[in-house]
Amino acid sequence: MGLFNSFLRSKRTESVVLIDIGAGSVAGAYARYEEDEAPALLYTRRVPIEAREGEARERAMLRALEVLGGILVREGAPAFARATGSGRADAILVSIDAPWQKTSIRIEHIEREAPFIFTKSLVMKALENRVAAPEKLLADESVIGTLLNGYETSSPYGKRAHRASVIVLTSLIEAKTAERVVSDLRSLYHTRHILTIASSSLRYQTMRAAFPHERNVLILDATGPLTSVILVRNGFFVAVPEVADTDAKNRSWVRTVTDEFAEIAKQYPLPRTIFLLARPSEISSVRERLGAENFGSLWLSDNPPKIIPILANQIGGTIRQGTTAVPDLAITLMALYWHQSGFKKET
Repeated sequence: MGLFNSFLRSKRTESVVLIDIGAGSVAGAYARYEEDEAPALLYTRRVPIEAREGEARERAMLRALEVLGGILVREGAPAFARATGSGRADAILVSIDAPWQKTSIRIEHIEREAPFIFTKSLVMKALENRVAAPEKLLADESVIGTLLNGYETSSPYGKRAHRASVIVLTSLIEAKTAERVVSDLRSLYHTRHILTIASSSLRYQTMRAAFPHERNVLILDATGPLTSVILVRNGFFVAVPEVADTDAKNRSWVRTVTDEFAEIAKQYPLPRTIFLLARPSEISSVRERLGAENFGSLWLSDNPPKIIPILANQIGGTIRQGTTAVPDLAITLMALYWHQSGFKKET
């Protein structure tokens, strides 16, 4: 009888609204997840943030979010309902970018005289050592690497060690901004399952899963008016300096990015691969400008680093685009992130 019931049981499905909040625009999408099926993006829309004279940047962002919310309800929900039979959202994932977020790395060390068994409870206790950040919301805290007795270990739990190091990725969001965003979204959707995460954390985790064999890489994110550089060494997120108020359209952009590479090179050897994230209309020209730069003094080689442009239709091979809109890279990364982490967890 139990086997018969299992055949009759419907597949687990989930409808998720994805909200991307950047420095220059906000975007929203409806995504459908179904067991044993590729996730589908069924509606996507992006709205620019246009600040009025003398207006605070946050206020302009919230106004753009309000406009986006109206579009998602009026146009997105009916389109989503036509495709799935329901316009209801089970969850909302909000990715918040600079200048309203900050991502950092810390290492927690566990060392004892006698050998001990490495357990999840030890990790949870170590995570309690985080330093409080006034007016910040802890949006995400993930263990991205574990070393036992100095060696990287992919399955550490239950193993014996004298010392352990836990590498923790933490993303913080401006508390007032997050509270306002969540409040506005709750007024639009009848769900309390709203999750927030810093964009740099989400993109790192998604890119690491999408390119598991690229263990040493620079991720240059120039998708908005602020640029960030993520250094990944031995598969671990190491540094994320942000090049404030530096748009890839500016003539001085390449020089500024090169200076950031130089700062990173003072502490770490630079990897020979650069993943480039940029607006679809600009990614070719940005790549050409980077390719024309002489990086020899930084890489101590006559051979330039390999620059790999990352496009939504390239990284989102497992995402079905159920809309005629041009694939949005930030939204595609969010859809992949939920597929890799959120949907796989039992609800």
